[in-house]
Amino acid sequence: MSALVVLDGSTFFVSDERGDTEGEGSSGFFFRDTRHLSRLQLLINDEPIQVLTSKAVYYYAGRVFGTIHTGRNVNPRISVQRDRLVADGIHEDIVITNNHDTQHEIEVALHFGTDFADAFELDPPSNRLPRKVHADVRNGEVVLGYENRGFRRATRILFSTKPTDLAADLATFSLVLEPRQEWVLCFDVFCQAGDQEYGPRVGHGGFGQLEPQMPETLDEWLDSAPRVDTDVENIGRSYRQSLLDLAALRFRPVPEIKASLPAAGLPWFMALFGRDSLITAYQALPFHSELAAGTLATLADLQATASDDFRDADPGKIPHELRFGELTALGEFPHSPYYGSHDATPLFLILLDEYERWTADTELVGRLEPAARAALAWIEGAGDPDGDGYLEYQTRSPKGLVSQGWKDSWDAIAFADGRLAEPPIATCELQGYAYDARRRTARLAREVWGDTTLADQLERDALDLRQRFNRDFWLADRGYFALALDGDKQPVDSLSSNIGHLLWSGIVDHEHARATAEALMGPAMWSGWGIRTMGSTCAAYNPIGYHTGTVWPHDTAICAEGLRAYGFHRESKTVVLALLKSAAAFDYRLPEVFAGFSREATAIPVEYPTPCRPQAWAAGAPLLGLRTLLCLDPDGEELHCETVSLEGGGRLGVRGIHYRGRRIDVV
Repeated sequence: MSALVVLDGSTFFVSDERGDTEGEGSSGFFFRDTRHLSRLQLLINDEPIQVLTSKAVYYYAGRVFGTIHTGRNVNPRISVQRDRLVADGIHEDIVITNNHDTQHEIEVALHFGTDFADAFELDPPSNRLPRKVHADVRNGEVVLGYENRGFRRATRILFSTKPTDLAADLATFSLVLEPRQEWVLCFDVFCQAGDQEYGPRVGHGGFGQLEPQMPETLDEWLDSAPRVDTDVENIGRSYRQSLLDLAALRFRPVPEIKASLPAAGLPWFMALFGRDSLITAYQALPFHSELAAGTLATLADLQATASDDFRDADPGKIPHELRFGELTALGEFPHSPYYGSHDATPLFLILLDEYERWTADTELVGRLEPAARAALAWIEGAGDPDGDGYLEYQTRSPKGLVSQGWKDSWDAIAFADGRLAEPPIATCELQGYAYDARRRTARLAREVWGDTTLADQLERDALDLRQRFNRDFWLADRGYFALALDGDKQPVDSLSSNIGHLLWSGIVDHEHARATAEALMGPAMWSGWGIRTMGSTCAAYNPIGYHTGTVWPHDTAICAEGLRAYGFHRESKTVVLALLKSAAAFDYRLPEVFAGFSREATAIPVEYPTPCRPQAWAAGAPLLGLRTLLCLDPDGEELHCETVSLEGGGRLGVRGIHYRGRRIDVV
């Protein structure tokens, strides 16, 4: 059965197409990393409704039309409509209509319950904590509560009509519907976290009128975005879906922070992820620069100020992940926040510079100067623990990530013969990011902060890093860069998409650029739909392995932009257009990841078993792809672009690009 998904940033409800959930997998209603409803089931005369249509009409609002089961060739007489709104809590309207000219007696039963499961317990669901839920039933409402060592959560359910019977897990309503009569039940679900209660706002005005508390409403968000002028369906529809998904994923990680930034992805990662937000904000800059402003300001506020082994923190480090569930609150998990990503800190500096190039917002860049300098200090210090000039990682936490680049699964960093690399590990793209971060921060130091001494030093350091990197990571006998250096400084010789990030960063010497492009576009890496995370010639290759052979849209888009940056325009266009064509197989909502099977073998893109959809940087991939196709490059007060020819002579232009305080048309 297909799912009905309604979300408002980190608050979301995943149900079946009837609107029901029984808490299987990641289904249910979640608020701040805790499942506040694991069961919600509507029964009419002891039967679930028969669905006619079920759809998320807005990202925060879903609508279900159904009826009561009847025999074959018997016209249904009762229709059922469920309208669900999600924004901090739930508001739902159930409308039951007697469409016949005779009276009907009906019993409506609404079953509900909660396990208050932590989001970390759902993937995999093998270690679910036993929890004793307390119920309080009075004055026509139900409160389901849980407390453990100061961690308190509660779910409060209110009904617009007094139930015939009300218990801790069931509300029943006995009806007599007259001919053509309509009966309406409204119920609201409020979430309590500690001493605070959150819930749907009163007086929202009906279905489709409840807007999440964001700086822009959905209509404003869409209206303020540039207009893509194209007759190529894959491009136009992918662009609009990207805007919708990024709007849906906007959230504020804590109420005190007013700026919004994107949550990483539904259902597993509806939280702040530093790396994901930074890359997504970079992708979206020509279209919605406020995501970058919110991301930069929020991550600067959460930047580490002290060392903490349990959380893999050191001064100046940008956080990886922030959670609010029970396991984090009680110190079982280090995500308060956790700092185990080695790329978020240089990416912070990269985004800071790119943001200023597109917006001319020197006020924010000036305000974040201390955070930027602290990030630089981390790159020069704790980020390079052995002082060899390369960023390398090794977790110090018993609950830390083994891999701390963007490919953060345990088996992601493997030699070509399948052996896993031993830490500390210096992946190649980390060095590219560190190089780019130094160059970009040198520009900010010179042009915004007025510190030419720092700028000169950073430029010298960047040049030195580039020279050493091209010597130490280049595999002359393979014709591509090593994936990493392991703990013994041995090159990890797998062919990987990480080398595309090197082109994006600009660290690749031109003498190695063509070979790098050829490796990316060769049969081992190029699936026909996108660039595989690992080459098919490697022993660890698996076309449905999370980071060992699948295609990640954001990764492919970064590789395409890297190809374009080095002048490989034909290759970059091929990659972007193929990726956008693959979006059609996913209803134009690109998933987090899909299988790496070759296009020749399958003829269609193949799904990955458990991807996030929507997912932030997958939603951002078409936006970066548009930038690549149009060759958009900020250069002072000028925005450079180039005309592009599409297959079949298709038309492509973007009107109203946000650039340094004005709107620019690229046609």
